[in-house]
Amino acid sequence: MATREINAVLSQKIEVAPGLIVIRVAPDGWELGPFKPGQYAVLGLPGSAPRCEGSDADEPELPPDKVIPRAYSIASSSRPGEYLEFYIALVRSGALTPRLFNLNIGDRLWLSEKMLGNFTLEKIPTDAHIVMVATGTGLAPYMSMVRTYLSENTGQQMAVIHGARHSWDLGYRSELEALQQISPFLTYIPIISRVADEPAPWKGASGYVQDVWTERLIKKYWGFSPKPNHTHVFLCGNPAMIAAMEKVLQADRFVENTKKQPGQYHVEKYW
Repeated sequence: MATREINAVLSQKIEVAPGLIVIRVAPDGWELGPFKPGQYAVLGLPGSAPRCEGSDADEPELPPDKVIPRAYSIASSSRPGEYLEFYIALVRSGALTPRLFNLNIGDRLWLSEKMLGNFTLEKIPTDAHIVMVATGTGLAPYMSMVRTYLSENTGQQMAVIHGARHSWDLGYRSELEALQQISPFLTYIPIISRVADEPAPWKGASGYVQDVWTERLIKKYWGFSPKPNHTHVFLCGNPAMIAAMEKVLQADRFVENTKKQPGQYHVEKYW
C-alpha cells in the first residue's frame, strides 16, 4: 500500500452525531467502476495524516509514508455517479477512523478502484421479500440496496430494522422515513435501547433488533410474517446482535446461507 498514490478527494462530510459521520469520496482523475449494492470499497490515509482530537495515540507508531487501508460498505446507490458515500463510526483507538474524522472537505485520501463483497441481493429470488437488520453503521449496505432497488420494486416487501442506543444515532432516519411515506414496499423500523436518555419522549420501538422479530412487528406492517419460503433476511452489525438474531431466525426454521449450503439468512460481520 505504501506505493499507492492518493487518488481521491473528500467532497462532503456530515456529522450525524458525535462519533458518526457520513462522507462522500470522489475519485480524482479516474472514473468509478460498477459495483453491486452491498459491496464495500477500501479507504486509506498515510500514517502521517493527523488524528482527530480526543482519539488515542497510535500504538505502536505507524510509518508516516505507509497507507493505512480499511474496508467500508458503500452506502450510495450503485447507479453511475461521481462519488461513493460511506457511513462511519469513530473508533478512538483505531488506526484509520480518527484520521478520517480529522479530514475536511477538499482533503485527499486513497480509494480502491475495485469494489468487492458478496453481501448482495444478486442471487436472491426476484419474488422474495427482504428483511434487512442492522446495528450502528451496519446500515450502510442497506442504504445502497434501498437507494438502488426501491424504485424498481415490482411488489416485494423490503423492511429495514435499525438498532441504536439513542435516537440521534439513527443515521439516515429522515431519508428512510420519507421513503417509507412514498413507497408501499418499504418498511422502516428504528429501535433504540436507551429510552431513558432521550430528551423528548420516544414513541418508537424500544429494546433490541431481535425484539422486533420476536414481537412480530413486521407482520403489523406487511400483514403477514416473514417465512423461509418467501423471505430472505440480511444481518449486518455487531457480533452480539448477529448471534441473537441467528438464534431467533433458526427457531423460525431459517437457515444460514453459505458457500456449501443455500439458505434464507445472510451475514456480514463488521468486526
